Amino acid sequence: MTIVQRGFTALILLALSACSSIEITTSDVAPFASGNYSYYKWRTDPLPQNTGSSDPYYALDPVMRRQLDAALAAKGYRLDKEKAQFSVDYVYATGLIQGVESEQASNISPIPSVTPNRRVDQASVDNAIALAGLKETSNILIQFNDSASNEEVWRAVMTKIVENANQLDTTGLDERIGKAVNRALKELPPAP
Repeated sequence: MTIVQRGFTALILLALSACSSIEITTSDVAPFASGNYSYYKWRTDPLPQNTGSSDPYYALDPVMRRQLDAALAAKGYRLDKEKAQFSVDYVYATGLIQGVESEQASNISPIPSVTPNRRVDQASVDNAIALAGLKETSNILIQFNDSASNEEVWRAVMTKIVENANQLDTTGLDERIGKAVNRALKELPPAP
């Protein structure tokens, strides 16, 4: 393998790992598909953007709206408040999940010791520590409601472990959210 091929392979692996760090769970698409929807509206108004707030919700709101509008338009859905058959909304919240120790690291202690006939490498110890304990998550719930009944017809939850909870990183937010939204809406049928 040449250096160029190795570099290209490394870039592809990095791109794939960046996408896969967001876990997406969706509800059954059948209720949405049976509605034969073509038009939608936003359930809530956009947040004001001139507040100077450091709340991540204010940075996220225009990005989520732009990316959801683009993803729905790509599937043929049209934003029209008057003709809307379903409404779109999202909820952003932080959460906590309990990390799980690796099965291979179940007998590993972070305290170095000597065990006869067993050599535990430091990487396994570090992984066991890193995978255990509480992890903060960023969670975005996308919800579609039928406009006539106001009943939920589809939802997706996007979850990502927060790597640095004390620093809001907005670089590449548009791209990351766009990829996650497209993955979440992948199973939705195109507009009739």
